Amino acid sequence: MGAPKYHVAPMVDQSELPFRMLCRNHGATCAYTPMLHARIFTQDKKYREEMLTTCTEDRPLFVQFCSNEPQHLLKAARMVEAMGICDAIDINFGCPQRIAKRGGYGAFLMDDLPKVEAMVRGLAQGLRIPVTAKIRIFPDLAKTVEYARMVERAGAWLVAVHGRLREQKDLSATRADWDAIRAVKAALSVPVLANGNIRHLGDVDACLAYTGCDGVLSAEGLLADPALFAPRREPVASGDYAAPPGERLALAAEYLALVAAHPVPLRMVRGHVHKLMWDWLAEHTDLRERINRGVPSLGLFTETVEEVRRRAEAAGRDYPVPAMSAAELAALDKEEARRAAIEEQEREADALDRLQHRRAGGGCGECGGGGEEEEEELVIDWSAMGIE
Repeated sequence: MGAPKYHVAPMVDQSELPFRMLCRNHGATCAYTPMLHARIFTQDKKYREEMLTTCTEDRPLFVQFCSNEPQHLLKAARMVEAMGICDAIDINFGCPQRIAKRGGYGAFLMDDLPKVEAMVRGLAQGLRIPVTAKIRIFPDLAKTVEYARMVERAGAWLVAVHGRLREQKDLSATRADWDAIRAVKAALSVPVLANGNIRHLGDVDACLAYTGCDGVLSAEGLLADPALFAPRREPVASGDYAAPPGERLALAAEYLALVAAHPVPLRMVRGHVHKLMWDWLAEHTDLRERINRGVPSLGLFTETVEEVRRRAEAAGRDYPVPAMSAAELAALDKEEARRAAIEEQEREADALDRLQHRRAGGGCGECGGGGEEEEEELVIDWSAMGIE
């Protein structure tokens, strides 16, 4: 894999193929897929086709699954391994959101460490490609270190550590604990990645120097600046390397061109347009309303970016003059994140309901169910793929 250092972190609905490729175009050297629900992945063809897309340039690539059911996790991982599209399977032990609590996966498996160990060992013994894990920290440093050691002993080839507690969901309000990450790195012999407080390239250098880690992951930082890892910017006096508004316009246009080449669900596209264009849309509130209330389409998003460019050129400036205060913008961003989280919870619940309905033998127009016929269509002959 070439020991990549700059990783696009796994994000629900936001580390999809076009965004991964945008980040790779600007310095990222490895990427994770969005978090995929293992059970839905094994049983729902539409979910697989929508949520896992890639291309030959999208490497190295880690495919991340969430699950609390070892049998579904192994089956999903073997399906991906047979496709030959990735370099590792990652298990999500870090998601702290309500959806993970309800499903009993992600960071809520920290309450059942024997199951965590069994899940890692099951994949490590059942796959030919590496298994990795992304974890959060405990309040007790010694427990965190032993947790990471256990994951390594179970067969993890790499461990990514998000230096925040499960309860610390507001990333802007809580700095990640680099001391805990450094302690994990010192205790393990496998590569360790650091996650948390990576907002610009200066943070990358500081984190690697302090923790001794082999690389970093960024999520929120890359959403705001997909070129975060590009070593081409001169820091301003404040030490901020963030992309200027004019460059973010260009990044938004580049991202939409990648979406045209690699189509993905439009809910993912809207989220990225909001993140990249937030201050421009705070000035041109009519355009914000257009993309919020209009029928989503690639054409709508592309025309919005082009219209902002035209207005900026007409005004003779490459920076926005927001009509909203910083507090109003923060409130809007928070509301957008809440809406996206609720939509994701509803999609997962609906998908699981459809699967349950099929298992019960029902077939109806609403769920598209075919009862036993649908289950039969998705049976995979592992022996034909050379998998015992």
